[in-house]
Amino acid sequence: MSLSWQQLETLLADSAASLYGGEAVSQLEHALQSAECAERDGANPALITAALLHDVGHLVAGQGDTDLANGIDDRHEQIGVASLKELFGDAVLAPIALHVSAKRYLCVIEPGYHAALSESSRQSLALQGGLMSADETRRFAANPHAYAAVALRRWDDEAKVIGKVTPPLSHYLQIAAAVARNPQ
Repeated sequence: MSLSWQQLETLLADSAASLYGGEAVSQLEHALQSAECAERDGANPALITAALLHDVGHLVAGQGDTDLANGIDDRHEQIGVASLKELFGDAVLAPIALHVSAKRYLCVIEPGYHAALSESSRQSLALQGGLMSADETRRFAANPHAYAAVALRRWDDEAKVIGKVTPPLSHYLQIAAAVARNPQ
């Protein structure tokens, strides 16, 4: 399913009512916090947009509150990219496509990263392939979008703060519209 701009706006706005996969924040709070982290760190508009939209695949797939506990991996990174491909180019889509791999990568190359993951992130890691092999790690590091994907992953990890105040969705949709192919 490829989303229109209006469908994307509605999907995000409606996600305020659904929890983010085993965390204590809503899908919308997680998206806004991720985008705010990217903006705070000086990311370009495409990467801020990727941070906002990195988990839109969960929304499109209709991830349930108990899916993770029931061992269901909805492949949200693939669904997200497929649903956004008419709206955005590779600068937005590649980090989204790779953010799950970035978690697997960081668990291998960074001491303490795995232990610092939330319980939900550790559960999803097991469903998403676990730690990368040495060959997978080398291939990921050689990807031209690896740096952006790792940055996105770090913002994703940080974006789980209950009650954190962020700019509104309209602020980030304006940034997204600036890098969209057809924001209407």
